[in-house]
Amino acid sequence: MTTFDNTLNADGALIVGAGLAGLFTALKLAPRPVTVLSPKPLGMGASSAWAQGGVAAAIGAGDSPRAHAQDTEMAGAGIVDHGTAEGVTAEAVARIEDLARWGTPFDRDDFGNFELGREAAHSANRIVKVEGDRAGWAIMQAIIAQVRRTPSIRVVEGITALSLARDNGRIVGIYGRRLGDRYSEPIFIRARATILAAGGLGGLYAVTTNPPGVRGHAMGMAARAGAIIADPEFVQFHPTAIATGADPAPLATEALRGEGAILVNDLGERFMPAIHPDAELAPRDIVARANFRQIQSGRQVFLDTRAALGDTILNRFPTVSRYCREAGIDPVNGMIPVTPAAHFHMGGVKVDERGRSSLPGLWVCGEASCTGLHGANRLASNSLLEAVVYGARIAEDIGGLEPQRDLAPFKGIEWNEAEGNQAETVLRNTVAVQDLRRVMSDLVGVERDAQGLREALRRIAHLEVSAEQVTSAYLNMTTSATLVAAAALKRNESRGGHFRTDFPEPSERWEHHTEMTLDEALAIRAGA
Repeated sequence: MTTFDNTLNADGALIVGAGLAGLFTALKLAPRPVTVLSPKPLGMGASSAWAQGGVAAAIGAGDSPRAHAQDTEMAGAGIVDHGTAEGVTAEAVARIEDLARWGTPFDRDDFGNFELGREAAHSANRIVKVEGDRAGWAIMQAIIAQVRRTPSIRVVEGITALSLARDNGRIVGIYGRRLGDRYSEPIFIRARATILAAGGLGGLYAVTTNPPGVRGHAMGMAARAGAIIADPEFVQFHPTAIATGADPAPLATEALRGEGAILVNDLGERFMPAIHPDAELAPRDIVARANFRQIQSGRQVFLDTRAALGDTILNRFPTVSRYCREAGIDPVNGMIPVTPAAHFHMGGVKVDERGRSSLPGLWVCGEASCTGLHGANRLASNSLLEAVVYGARIAEDIGGLEPQRDLAPFKGIEWNEAEGNQAETVLRNTVAVQDLRRVMSDLVGVERDAQGLREALRRIAHLEVSAEQVTSAYLNMTTSATLVAAAALKRNESRGGHFRTDFPEPSERWEHHTEMTLDEALAIRAGA
C-alpha cells in the first residue's frame, strides 16, 4: 500500500456515499464516530432522493411480512434468497418507525394510520409514501436534517472516492480526490471500517432514470480490489420513463399504474392485457419488454392517466406533474410518452446477512450491494427498504468494533460548486463515456444475445485501452460494464431483468445466483 503525505484519518467508520443507505447507517452508528464522504452537498446526486414510490412494508390490516416475502420471491423469478426475504420484510415496520421518528412526513389518514399505496406485483397495499410520489425526496430531507443535528457524524463534501485501499488483504480506507481536481495527488483516507454505499450503475446506459453520477463506481471499485460480485447481469429497466429526450430521463412512477393508468400505443391500442393477466401491473421486466418491443416495431408508447386520475394527478402526483409541465406535456387532457430506461441494479458487491463483503474491512449497502433480496427482478419499493434494513444491520455489526470517542478536526476539504458541476459535465460529455453508454444500451440492454454481448465486451475492452485519459473513475465504469456483459453472456437463459433472445426461456440449471470476480469477467472478455 502506498503512503501519501496527504493522509487523513476517519477516526471511526468511513461511509462512502450519502444516499439513504449511507446516512441511515451513520445515524444508526451514533454516538460512535463516523465520517461520510459525499461528492456533492447532501441531497444532491443520490438516487434515493429521486425515488417516487415509497418504502414497502407489511403494515396494513390483513397484510403480513410473510406475504410481503412471498411477493418478493415471486417477482425475483426463482433466485431470491428465502431467508433474506423473510428477514428483511420482518424488519420493515421497525425501520419505518425509525424514519418516522426522524421526521419523515409519511402520508396518514385522519386517525394517524399510514395511507398505503399499491404497486406492481404486490398482493396488498403496502407502499408507505409521502405526498403520492415524493417519498424519496421527503425521506432524504428528514434524514439529512437529523444527520446535521448529530455531532458524531462528520460529513465531508466534495471528495469523490476512486479506489479502495488495501493492506495485508484488508480494506483500510479509500483513495479519493477533490471533485473537479483531476491532477492533484490522491488523498488517502484511513478507516478501520469502510462502508461502501455509493449507488448503482444506471448511468452506464444512454437512457436512465438515475442521477448523472451513478455510473457503477461502487461496484467497479470493489471489483478492482478483488471483491466477489453477485448477479451483475440483472439490470432492471423501468418501463415508464418519460420520453422527453432529457438525460437523465424523468420517471413516471409505477404508482400511477397502481391507480389504474394504462399503457397504449400511438394507434390507441392497449397491449398489456394480452401479454400478462396483471396487465399494466405485471412485473417490471415484462412491462419493460412489452414497451421495448412496441417501440422497436415503430410504435410510440404512452401512459394514459386521464380516466384513472383526471386532474387529481396534479395534486396526488406533484413530481410527475412537474416533469410533464417542464416538458410541455398535459397529463390531464393528453397522454404521457414513455420508454424503458435503466433504473435499478439487482446485482452488486456480494454481502452476507450483516452486510459484510468478501473483503475484510469492507461492508456494502444500498444499490451497490447484492444481498439476495431482489433475485432477478426487484419488487417495487423494496429498494429503500433494503437500504435501511442493511444500514441498521451494518451499524450493529460495526458498533461492536468502534469505541465511542470525539471526532478530530478534518481540515483542508471544501466543496466548490462551480468546479464540481464542471467536472461532472466534462466527464458526462467525454466521447469515451458517451460511447460506453451507447454500447451498454444497444448491446446489453432490455434484450440481449450472444453475438451482441461478445461485441459489447470487445468494444468495452477497446474503449478501456483507447480512451484519451484512462482515469480510475473511467476504469470503475468499464469494470462494471464488463461484469454486466460477461455475466449476461455466461447466463444462457432468460430470467427476470435478464432477457436473452437466443435463450428466451428460463432454465432450471440456472436457478441460482451468479458469483464472479473481475479476473473471471476479464477472462470471458478476452475470449469474446
